[in-house]
Amino acid sequence: MAKVEEITPYGSADPKGRQVEQMFDSIAPAYDLMNRAMTLGIDRRWRAKAVGMLGAPGRILDVATGTGDLALLLARRIPGSEIVGVDLSEGMIAVGRKKIADAGLADRITLRAADCLNLPFADNSFDCITVAYGVRNFADIPAGLREMQRVLRPGGRLCIIELSVPTNPLVKPFYNLYTRGIIPLMGRIVSHDSRAYSYLPESIAAVPQGPAMTALMEAAGLTSATFRRLTFGVCTIYLAEKFAD
Repeated sequence: MAKVEEITPYGSADPKGRQVEQMFDSIAPAYDLMNRAMTLGIDRRWRAKAVGMLGAPGRILDVATGTGDLALLLARRIPGSEIVGVDLSEGMIAVGRKKIADAGLADRITLRAADCLNLPFADNSFDCITVAYGVRNFADIPAGLREMQRVLRPGGRLCIIELSVPTNPLVKPFYNLYTRGIIPLMGRIVSHDSRAYSYLPESIAAVPQGPAMTALMEAAGLTSATFRRLTFGVCTIYLAEKFAD
């Protein structure tokens, strides 16, 4: 199987990061609707579970923030927190900024365009870093993890929420039918970008999962990496800390 970094949305000669940016710019208007539809709304429960595992961090960086769903939830659930969200896609950020303004949270959440492989922040800048459904889109996962470790303060936590492939042999056939048949069809109808939703199951299948992901987190300089599978294994939450001096 190809490495997830080698799987791209459009299969063109452009670097993966550029293709990911183009894909999310294309589907930004339909992204929230597609998320709710293809997960039957369970994605909200996964985010809430992850936020409940974080404690009470102060300054939070949300990488691959997209339309800001996790940033909004963090602001609502963690009083006094300050959230900075970064994403490659200006289209997604534009949708997110409107949602944040409508929620009256623009004083606590800031969104900006940035590359996860070159974060525009000083070392040890954040108490917590989150990434929801974005790691498989990184052009270089180990480099992205190292960069997040760099800007995380000692003792701070990294939380990754990522889609994953169930291992239960009774569940897996239904999962394959849904992700490889129904979701691309829905994507073609709703977003008019069928390739974006064919890329989705391909990238999920190839992204490091379970112990393979926690090993990468620890290789990046993090410690105490753990994972928790949710909803028959179709989503996994990963937690790790930066070693406190």
